[in-house]
Amino acid sequence: MSSTAGLVIRCKAAIAWEAGKPLSIEEVEVAPPQAMEVRLKILYTSLCHTDIYFWEAKIRIVESVGEGVTELIAGDHVLPIFTGECKECVHCKSEVSNLCELLRINTDRGVMIHDGKSRFTIKGQPFTIFWELPPSVSTQWFILAVLLRSILSPLLTKLASSVVASALFSVGLAAEGARLSGASRIIGVDLNPRKFELAKNFGVTEFVNPKDYDKPVQQVVAEITGGGVDRSIECSGNINSIVSAFEPVHDGWGVAVIVGIPNKDDVFKTNSVNFLCERTLKGTFFGNYRARSDIPNVVEKYLNKELGLEKFITHSVTFPEINKAFELMLNGEGIRCVVRMDYGGILEE
Repeated sequence: MSSTAGLVIRCKAAIAWEAGKPLSIEEVEVAPPQAMEVRLKILYTSLCHTDIYFWEAKIRIVESVGEGVTELIAGDHVLPIFTGECKECVHCKSEVSNLCELLRINTDRGVMIHDGKSRFTIKGQPFTIFWELPPSVSTQWFILAVLLRSILSPLLTKLASSVVASALFSVGLAAEGARLSGASRIIGVDLNPRKFELAKNFGVTEFVNPKDYDKPVQQVVAEITGGGVDRSIECSGNINSIVSAFEPVHDGWGVAVIVGIPNKDDVFKTNSVNFLCERTLKGTFFGNYRARSDIPNVVEKYLNKELGLEKFITHSVTFPEINKAFELMLNGEGIRCVVRMDYGGILEE
């Protein structure tokens, strides 16, 4: 048993007190886990572009567990994700959905699911965390409901074409999914030319920079593919990019998959004939992967060297430098920046 089990742990946390302001590194207190909860020690965290809205947590070690937890023990390595799988609701019992009713995103909860209370305090005062996603807060220690434990973010391999895919993408992510799905032609579309060379490592076969043309990029893609692509994956969440991803999919069978999160007030506009001609636009929640049933297969792909994750990591910073990670992302530098939660030292794993 951990020497800290049952005790309040004081640690550092990166807190956003105001929207658009740099994160503040402050000391917080993390209470012991209650029934059906685990307390985790965070080794590393990372950012994706969606972290403009929320954090994406990565590698953690179970420090202690609460009453009733049987699937995890202290010392287990876990990689939490932002969704879960209760296996009891109508969505979990279906064959087509991963939108667990109990554990899906709830932006208003801000407290633990079992008793409606927070496990965090600052200077002894209760501190409710209104996060977008459950594992999104960046602290050195964290409390998580055990049903939320999962392993790795998927790459939309279920949705990418087996023949041709257009990756209108945040470099690498959509391309890797298309490559794993067997796409023979992968077109990368991005405004940042620095990403093009990087994208070759992920199987991208050709590139389109909208700035290089005096016509809409969707028209360019339709022309160079002889009518449109089988699949298009949009990762930025920009509403204009979503339109540009949908309109060049092939009539009759083309599907555009929206991965990025647009602003809630954005309005999608396109000619209704595009839908009449059997083009499909759909969103995806975590690639339609189920947290407990499907994610272990993704881990197996990595362990079998079918899925290369190391090539996604282009930068590394210490926890106090966490705002630099945001700067790198917003400036379009690299793909993934890993944040080491140990203040620069090497943690035992």
